[in-house]
Amino acid sequence: MQFMKIDLKNPLQRRQVLVFSVGWLAYASTYCLRKPLGVVKTDLETELLFTRTQLGWLDTALLLPYAVMQMILGPLGDKFGPRKTFGVCLLLSSVSMITFGSWGSFSIFCFLLFLNGSSQAQCWPNAMKALGSWYPDSVRNTVFGLFGTCAFAGGIIGTSLAVWLQTSYGWRSAFLTPSLIVGALGILVLLFFQQPEEVNIEVPGKVQATPSKTSKTSNISTWELIKIPMLVEIAVAVFCLKAVRYCMYMWLPMYLLHQLEYTKGQAGLFSTMFEIGGVLGSAAIGFVLDRCFRGRPLLGTTFSAAASALSLFLFMVTGSWGVFFNMIFLFLAGAFNCGPDTILGGSIPAELGDADGRNAAAAAVGIVNGFGSVGTFLEGPIIGMIATLYGWSGMFYFMIVVTALGSFAVFRASVIYARQPKSIPDLIPLTDEEMV
Repeated sequence: MQFMKIDLKNPLQRRQVLVFSVGWLAYASTYCLRKPLGVVKTDLETELLFTRTQLGWLDTALLLPYAVMQMILGPLGDKFGPRKTFGVCLLLSSVSMITFGSWGSFSIFCFLLFLNGSSQAQCWPNAMKALGSWYPDSVRNTVFGLFGTCAFAGGIIGTSLAVWLQTSYGWRSAFLTPSLIVGALGILVLLFFQQPEEVNIEVPGKVQATPSKTSKTSNISTWELIKIPMLVEIAVAVFCLKAVRYCMYMWLPMYLLHQLEYTKGQAGLFSTMFEIGGVLGSAAIGFVLDRCFRGRPLLGTTFSAAASALSLFLFMVTGSWGVFFNMIFLFLAGAFNCGPDTILGGSIPAELGDADGRNAAAAAVGIVNGFGSVGTFLEGPIIGMIATLYGWSGMFYFMIVVTALGSFAVFRASVIYARQPKSIPDLIPLTDEEMV
């Protein structure tokens, strides 16, 4: 592909590499402050005597503000720029968690997790806004898919780092080092995450939307965003996929430990197989959509979500068959669940937000991911209750049904898209010349 031919002597391509690399590392680092909570839950249960319901509410304390603040504060990135917004949010996230391991109070834990979730809420929308401004419309799906690997690679890194700190120095040490890493990357974002207009570089191959006479640039209301065709369906799909993903993030280590009798270290590390699948799925989906679903990318993501539901079912029924089968179906579930995330939660809503001169990419991404993240904080108490009343099999049946609903929502969005004029650049596949 053309964008893969990198010439670092070219100012545009040099900046593209810099922004992509800094953004990838910075967003990946946010998971270093999300994943330790899932890893240390067993310690909180045994040492601090927290109940499973309380552990579920800790998830909510982190993920509720993450969801709500994305929707409320989405326009900040459109107003102040993604570099400042992203960088400051990373620094605030770092400060909020640096003392987490020093406490033992459920209330203080909830408060610090609330601050962390609020701080991280604007990281993804602004990473998407910045990335979209640097690449031609014809390669957005593939670029966004590759960038999306940062979320799942970050999850692997975050879990592995937390497991190592937990087993080497105790669970209380699992938050200090990640906080320092996130703070350092926040500084790098403030220094190097410029937009094309900030460095006077023009990006060829981008369709410049004509401002609408009725649009309120950078001040578009939430209701006006919601009325954009397909946005609600995409938000519902992201809701379902994220709810299931965070069920796996927050509860899979405990499931492997108690149900499949892995050791504590094995459970923490093996749970990353879901995210390893996510890395491959995210990296591959843009290319697959452009090659195999030309003009029908939403239909492709429908199949991906449906395949994730099937993989979860197979993981559940083959759980007692051993590590090999656990690994295969966990990997496939992660690939098919995580693959569509950057397309549904980044590329498409960003393009919809900027269409007709709205200049609302960050706000649109915030709406979709904010609503999607409602699923992430609801999963905590719901899964805690389901696991208590119906056991671990009840948790998996819940995830399978929710994933199937997500697949249906994407299918409905694809039907709406088929009825719309083909004027959304992000949804238009690459030409044969561009694919060479």
